[in-house]
Amino acid sequence: MKYYVNGSAFISGDGSEKFPFKTIQEAANVAEAGDEVVVFPGIYRESVNPIHPGTQNQRITYTSAEPLAAVITGAEEIKSWEPYQENVWLCRIPNGIFGNYNPYTTFVEGDWFFASFIAHTGEIYLNNKSLYEVSALSQVLSPIRSAASWDPDFSIYTWYTEQDEEKNETVLYANFHGLNPNQETVEINVRRTLFYPEKEGIGYITLSGFQITKAATQWAPPTAYQEGMVGPHWSKGWIIQDCDISHSKCSGISLGKYRQPENDNKWLKWKFKDGTQTERDCICQAQRDGWSKATIGSHIIRRCNIHDCGQTGIVGHLGGVFSLIEDNHIHHINNKQNLAGAEIGGIKMHAAIDVIYRRNHIHHCTRGLWLDWQAQGTRVTQNFFHHNCLPAADDGIEPDMPGLGEDIFIEVSHGPTLIDNNILLSDRSAKLATQGVAFVHNLIGGSFTAVGIGTDNGAKTLSSPRYTPYHVPHGTEIAGFMTFLHGDMRFYNNIFVQQPVRPCMQKISDFMQGEGKSEWDDGNIHVGTFPYDNGYQLFAEWSKEFDGYCGLGSEPSDRYYMHLPVWSEGNIYFNGATPWKKEKNYFVDSTHIVTLSAEEKDGAWALHTNLYDVLPDFTIGTISTETLGMAFEPEQRFENPDGSPILFNTDYLGNHRAVHPCAGPFENGKAHFSALHC
Repeated sequence: MKYYVNGSAFISGDGSEKFPFKTIQEAANVAEAGDEVVVFPGIYRESVNPIHPGTQNQRITYTSAEPLAAVITGAEEIKSWEPYQENVWLCRIPNGIFGNYNPYTTFVEGDWFFASFIAHTGEIYLNNKSLYEVSALSQVLSPIRSAASWDPDFSIYTWYTEQDEEKNETVLYANFHGLNPNQETVEINVRRTLFYPEKEGIGYITLSGFQITKAATQWAPPTAYQEGMVGPHWSKGWIIQDCDISHSKCSGISLGKYRQPENDNKWLKWKFKDGTQTERDCICQAQRDGWSKATIGSHIIRRCNIHDCGQTGIVGHLGGVFSLIEDNHIHHINNKQNLAGAEIGGIKMHAAIDVIYRRNHIHHCTRGLWLDWQAQGTRVTQNFFHHNCLPAADDGIEPDMPGLGEDIFIEVSHGPTLIDNNILLSDRSAKLATQGVAFVHNLIGGSFTAVGIGTDNGAKTLSSPRYTPYHVPHGTEIAGFMTFLHGDMRFYNNIFVQQPVRPCMQKISDFMQGEGKSEWDDGNIHVGTFPYDNGYQLFAEWSKEFDGYCGLGSEPSDRYYMHLPVWSEGNIYFNGATPWKKEKNYFVDSTHIVTLSAEEKDGAWALHTNLYDVLPDFTIGTISTETLGMAFEPEQRFENPDGSPILFNTDYLGNHRAVHPCAGPFENGKAHFSALHC
């Protein structure tokens, strides 16, 4: 059955092409497995709750009749503004419009949210840009420019809210700086989710070609019910494709966790158990409740433009297992810097078991991709990362941990995690408070940070190691829990290029290596594998510790608690980038200066470099699953999700590699490379 929706229809009909429904929800109420819903162009101010699931062989498909012409929005336009003082205007909103969820009385809160940041889930938008909430009316009357914002000039467009209890109204004040809001497009978000089933298990749905924008979503930590504007809500087999997803207060797409009432934001609410322990409890409860490959995950997110969200573009814990995230453009996430916490990034995923991230373009995010816990069987391949960092301006930036970022953060995971054929150009390429990771054929223009640290829980005087789970290969069943020895890292056929250090990053690094020193981040800004100089051994050295009898009664030894070994070979270093002191078969070019830049022109991004004018003919040969071996703790190989081996014989562009391949992400670069366009 094919159903039609047209918001411009004179009256709602039966869903036929001649007599379409007026709302998408009317179609969602009746669409069943095998049905298609076609939505005509228009603005649909509704929250769609899909009622029925599809099946693996008979999906339910929701399609915009014209690409991006059907807009699902959580906002309402306001034309009742009244002058208040100078550039400040006032409006009153009857609270009845909000139903049982008022975004202007609901604060952003949850586990791992920095409580010093005061914000409501509501927003005010001026011509599709969200204004900056402040905590006092005086800050609307006399706004202060925010140096932490990526758009500091617009940060003086501020708003404040209060309640008129007597009239049961939400009162909004906003500074429009000379503009008349009744002559502009000014909206407020009133809906919490926009395409999200209320029930669990509504699987096998395809959402294609929509604009989805402006929702009052709540903070989405891994220990809570993780909501986004769009998401499958603990089900299997969704496809979200060719959509433009923007301006969620917190998260755009959620592949997250279901609600566990007794363990929802328990760290915030109960306090007596640390968040790390409540997260372990969440994982174990999910397994008892049926979390498995048969019932959860295997979603596809592809060719979406995801941008201007406050917390994440894509978030998930447990619910995103076995998924494919490909060909997306994810950018300008957390750019206002008015939300802060440990759950921010272009993508933030816990338990990305057998998830593949490929051919995504991720830039201008506080952090690009954050793989937290259980990045087991995860592969990050053929992605373009850049400008995932502090704001571009160097003036007025104070050392501020919430604003520090990198292209990829892998945290407290046992692996195997595979990072191959990527371009990593931000100040910091990877934060590696983890083990069991392989870097193969990447172009790395930023530093490695937090090597050997960041895996404890930060107790003041007592030991507080973080034990995290690992799983049976290619499954959700928990095989064990373990803390971190660090190491178990592989670096093969990468190119490292030290780029000029921005003054603000030097300032931050100096602070973090001095008075701001912590166990979470070392602030390293120098490029190369040298952070593994500190106590990391070759496999042959490490394995000697286990010679002879190692059981009860053997000679005391640190053999079971020392750093795991490191493998590094075939890498090339430019501009002072520095190899690990025990590295084998590497090349250091101390003659040429290599330039790297990601530049935008007419909406398209390009990588410009002279690298392939000076790249030497140097290689150790083709890398494969056999070369990489297995991650130590889970005893799982670096292999495909189906268990088959990987031969790294294709490059970033999909070109076949020679028998003696070129280091870095591009094969035949000397002959064919000029600029990579994204």
